[in-house]
Amino acid sequence: MYMLSRIVCIVFVLAVGAFAQTVRPPRLALFFKEEWKHLPPGGGDPAHPLEHPVTVGVNANPDLDLRLYGPSSKDIQLTGTGEENDPMHLWTGLCTTNCGAALRDKNNYVDLTGLARIRWVTKVSGFHKVRPIVKLADGTLLVGDHTDGSSTDWNETEFSVADVRWLRINPEKLLPEGNFVEKPDLSKVDEVGFADLMPASGHGPGGWSDLARIEVYGKPVKRAGAEKTQ
Repeated sequence: MYMLSRIVCIVFVLAVGAFAQTVRPPRLALFFKEEWKHLPPGGGDPAHPLEHPVTVGVNANPDLDLRLYGPSSKDIQLTGTGEENDPMHLWTGLCTTNCGAALRDKNNYVDLTGLARIRWVTKVSGFHKVRPIVKLADGTLLVGDHTDGSSTDWNETEFSVADVRWLRINPEKLLPEGNFVEKPDLSKVDEVGFADLMPASGHGPGGWSDLARIEVYGKPVKRAGAEKTQ
């Protein structure tokens, strides 16, 4: 009887341990989503009326600010018809150097530790790829080794931030620097966005990146002195 009781206890302990190992924390809630404003034709180039220079106000989410990176980042265009096969998106085709853009929540940093993830809709041409960039609370800008982009069609993908390795990147030149950063502090991230680390080829196939919808899943961390956006 004593031996049977011991066996039962051992089985119970093993079962509890196995259950504890399989229990995972819940997935994190949506921190922000951006799908870009639907602007009518009549942009800066009469030959390409759907294209609009990316300036303040092209993002549809009023709680976000858009930041541009790279020497030719002001050449990033907002374009698209808003239809499923041509959603509103940022297009890097006119960038003559590396370029990128990031979004900043006005009221909160975001904690991208744990099960934080990014989901976005992208399309590319040539050898171009879309990479994540993050700006930390101390001003450090990082670029990740994760890449996305299908030249066939729009592609919705999701990845865990914990799987990404990061390099420091110069915010003016948007060029990576040094070796991979060991265990960067992603508990208070100021901005999240994308970078294209190749010069583009202009209109037509050859080389460019598109970023349509972007979603960031993480924990909000209140900014000091931030007030709720009306």
